[in-house]
Amino acid sequence: MTGYDFKTAVQTAFFLAVIGGLISALLMVRNFRSARKMQFYRKRQQLQLKSIRFFILIIIFSGSAYFFNRYAEPAIYLVFPPTPTITLTPTITITPTVTLTPTITLTPTITETPSISPTPSLPESIQTLFEATIVPNDDVAFSPLVISKEIDENIQPVNPTIEFEQPLTILYATFSYVNMAPTNQWTALWYRIDDGTLICYETKTWDGGTGGYGYSDCSQLSSEWYAGTYEVQIFIGYDWKTSGRFIIAGEPPTPTFTPTLTPSTTNTLTPTNSRTPLPTHTATRTATQTTTLTRTFTPTVTKTTTITNTPLPSSTPRPTDTRWPSETPQRTP
Repeated sequence: MTGYDFKTAVQTAFFLAVIGGLISALLMVRNFRSARKMQFYRKRQQLQLKSIRFFILIIIFSGSAYFFNRYAEPAIYLVFPPTPTITLTPTITITPTVTLTPTITLTPTITETPSISPTPSLPESIQTLFEATIVPNDDVAFSPLVISKEIDENIQPVNPTIEFEQPLTILYATFSYVNMAPTNQWTALWYRIDDGTLICYETKTWDGGTGGYGYSDCSQLSSEWYAGTYEVQIFIGYDWKTSGRFIIAGEPPTPTFTPTLTPSTTNTLTPTNSRTPLPTHTATRTATQTTTLTRTFTPTVTKTTTITNTPLPSSTPRPTDTRWPSETPQRTP
C-alpha cells in the first residue's frame, strides 16, 4: 500500500506543477501586454517585473514537473523500499480448483443437436411445380434477408426489424443478388418454425436481371399470423442460397366481424320479392273501368228513335197499298 501511496503522491505533485506553470505563463503574458500599453513609466516597470517573476515561476514549475515525472518516485523508493510480500496474497486464487467439479457441464453435448438443421432442402411438393429445366448455378450470391412490413419504390425495406407486433397482414423479405440467369428456377419458402408449417411459397422462372435487389412477400389474414418464430428460405434450383428469421409477438386478432355479414344480405332480399306482386294486383282494378264505357252507349239509343220516326208523315205513297191483293199467297196452305 505504501508504494501505491507514493506513486499517487508523485503524480499529484506532477499535475500541480504543470497547472502552476500554465497559470504562470498566462499571467506573464497578461502582464507583459498590459506593460506595453501602459503610458506611465513606473507602472510599466512594475508590470514588467511581474512578468519576469512569472517567467521565473514557469521555469521552477517546469523543472519540478520534470523532476516529479522522472526522478521523484525512484528517489523515494531508495529511502522507502517497497515490500513485495503483499503480492503473495493472490495465492488464494488457487482455491478455484473447486471449478473442476463442473465436469457435469459435458452433458450439454445435447446442444449439438442443431446439426439436425443442415442446409435447408426443398419439399417434393414444391419440386413438382418447377417450370424450367433445373440448371445448377454456383455463381449466384444472395445477401442476408431483411424483413419489414413495407418496402419503397426502390425495393428497399422500410423500418426493418426482427420482431413484429400484431396485427399483421403482409411481410416482405428483401435481398440483393448477383449472377442470376433467366433460366434459373427461383423459390421462396416461408415457414413457421414452431410447428414446421409452410405458410407461404412462390416458385417460378427468374424474370429479373442478373443483379440488383429483389423481394418475396407473404400475405395472410391477420388472424393467421400466430406468435412464434418464422424463417424465410431462398433456393435457386435445388440449392439453398440464404435464409432469414424473425419473431412475431402478441396474439392475433379474432375475426369476430365475419358472422354478421351473411345474415344482413339474405334478410334484405326476401322482403323485396313479397312486395313486388302487390302493385300488379292494382293493375287488374283498372280493367273495371271498361264497364263505364259500355254505359255510354245507352244514351245513343234514345237519340236514334226520336229522329228516325219523323219520316212517317211521308207515307203518302200509301196509295200504293194496292198490293194487298197479294195476299193470294195465303191460299197456298
